[in-house]
This record gives sequence, structure tokens and C-alpha cells, in this order.
Amino acid sequence: MSDQLTLSAETRERAGKGASREHRREGRVPAVVYGNKQQPISIHIEEKALVKALSTGHFMNTVVMIDGVGEAIRTLPKDVQFHPVTDRPLHVDFLRIGEHTTVHVDVPVVFADEELSPGLKRGGVLNVVVHDLGLIVDAAQIPSEINVSLKGLEVGESIHLSNITLPAGAKAADTDDVTIATIVAPSALKSSEGEDEAAAEEGEAEA
Repeated sequence: MSDQLTLSAETRERAGKGASREHRREGRVPAVVYGNKQQPISIHIEEKALVKALSTGHFMNTVVMIDGVGEAIRTLPKDVQFHPVTDRPLHVDFLRIGEHTTVHVDVPVVFADEELSPGLKRGGVLNVVVHDLGLIVDAAQIPSEINVSLKGLEVGESIHLSNITLPAGAKAADTDDVTIATIVAPSALKSSEGEDEAAAEEGEAEA
């Protein structure tokens, strides 16, 4: 399961662009906690701590406990705004949730058993269509990733949503049987197969 993170925060006494710029100069990032039928809370968090959390690669599907503003608040990150040039985080939206709230999260898809795929051994290339899979799951059971085995896959074969075993209690947000990945032939292999077919057709014509 995805690890739980804790971020220390302070309440923002003043709102507005001026106050936000001041917080950023002090190494803080403005944020808001909303949802669960409660009043939104304006807060600011340490930029270094936020950047470290973002570097895990699964921040957006991790339960984040907001500490330091009274009773700890259980949240799920919903949006992070970044500076278009420096890529520094500018603002974060956190959704307040209960311990077992059903949430919609995007979980990274990770592929395994590449060495057991005959298609990849022949020089095929893995074409990933879905990098993050939308799941509807209990907030206490959010997986950090979805593992997909490539065992036995040949060139031209695909993995669909129906081929994936989801974690217990989780269901896919997408109701269609979407394609997750395909083993495609590289140009050299396509060219070789095309020449073989042409030669075979030529032989049949001569016969």
C-alpha cells in the first residue's frame, strides 16, 4: 500500500496574492484544505518538505496527514500548481477525507517479467498506453503501484484492463476494457517480415 505522509502546516492569517508571495519568499507554499462538508482552511507548508514528498513519485495517491493546525487532518492531495519556468510548487489543494473514505486516485502502472516475454526477446518494443490507472478504493487501502506481468506476451499482443488483477477492494474507474500496453514490432522486424511475405508470394506466383 501507499505510505502515509505527514506535513506540518500553519494557518494562513491573510489570503491574497501579496500574502502568498510573502510566504513563498519565506520558503513556504500556500495551500488549502477543503471537503468533507467542513469549512475550507487556508494553510502554508514548508517548501522543502513538500518537494521531498513530491519526489516520491506517488504524492498524488498518498494519504497526507496535515499537522500543526489543531487536530491532525487526514487528506488526499488533489492538485499542485507549479511555476511555469522554475517548476517550484506554488499552491496545493488537499481534500479532507475520513479514514475509510472511498476515493478516486490515479495509481502508476509498473511492468514486470520483461525477460519472460518472447515478443520482447525477439526485439519487440513495449508501447505503454496507460501510465496511471484510475482506481476507486478505500483511502486506507490505496496501492502505491499496479504491477503488470509481461510473461508470455508475443509481438502484436496487448494487455487490457480485464487482464489485470486489481488489489482487493479496488475497482477500476474506467468501465471500458481499455488497452494498457502492447508489444509492437520494431521497424527492422517489420521490414524482415514484409520481405519474407513478399518472397513467399513471389514463390507462389512462379509455381
